[in-house]
Amino acid sequence: METDATPLLARATIDTATHHRVDREWLDKAWSDPSTRVLVLDGGPPGSRGWSTPSPRRSRSLVTTGAPRHLVLTSPEHAPEGERYFLGVDDGIAHFAVRSTGPLTEPEGTAAATLGEIGALLGDRDTGLLTRAVALANWNATHRFCPRCGGPTRLANAGHMRVCERDGDEQYPRTDPAVIMLVHREKEGREEVLLGNNPRWKAERYSVLAGFVDAGESLEQAVAREVAEEAGVVVDTPRYLSSQPWPFPRSLMMGYTALAVGETERTDDEIGDLHWFTRGELTDAVQEGRVRLPGPVSIAHTLIEHWYGGELPGGW
Repeated sequence: METDATPLLARATIDTATHHRVDREWLDKAWSDPSTRVLVLDGGPPGSRGWSTPSPRRSRSLVTTGAPRHLVLTSPEHAPEGERYFLGVDDGIAHFAVRSTGPLTEPEGTAAATLGEIGALLGDRDTGLLTRAVALANWNATHRFCPRCGGPTRLANAGHMRVCERDGDEQYPRTDPAVIMLVHREKEGREEVLLGNNPRWKAERYSVLAGFVDAGESLEQAVAREVAEEAGVVVDTPRYLSSQPWPFPRSLMMGYTALAVGETERTDDEIGDLHWFTRGELTDAVQEGRVRLPGPVSIAHTLIEHWYGGELPGGW
């Protein structure tokens, strides 16, 4: 059975209309248009790594509580004060995000939710809007000062650039490249997948391996290095499958499959338990509660489901 290899956070459909980011007259006109839609973000629940701290990794937005789930957007007139980011144009209507300085209120029929909680339940347009908004909010929150001289920076290009107020240096949103890979093999006529448990997770949580790309390293080299370090496994023929933005705070996950061909010294203790599963063994482990797999919002889910050949049982 062929499965869709498009990760859920990679489903954006809105026209980003990048040429409008530098057009102040157009942006001002769009903001004064009552048909313009605004996505309001806060920084997460009080006490979390949210609006009480510099980084809004756990930014929340309002979503409807009834099916189908969708973002609750407002007009510029009713949007709170806060940093404003231009997200794009959909069917001729401009869309912005505003990062509020305080928590969200939740009218009846709505609830505040993070991208991780709601991303898999939203439609393509809404998932794309929220993913982009969170990515911009995270980047802007963590780049208040110039990396060259330490001077304060100001927002520009509708949230897609910051300019140093001291030396004029321009900074653009950064994305950290990371690889995430499903390692598989055939042993004694059985197809198996390698999954691991991070010691910081609950004991039953298992996923594929992942890691950041080193400076001067290709994606394929990163795949081989990370698997060797974390699992002591030598892999061959890394094959790209798909990618997904992961704005927690600013990663781009490049998904690969890789064939295990040998063993080597394991030099990293980031992964605790490692286990090879056949499809049948994985099904049994999940049904018996011994293993929980990543939920559909993660590209890890996409990779495992692609290998599994059908809908995965269970999820975080």
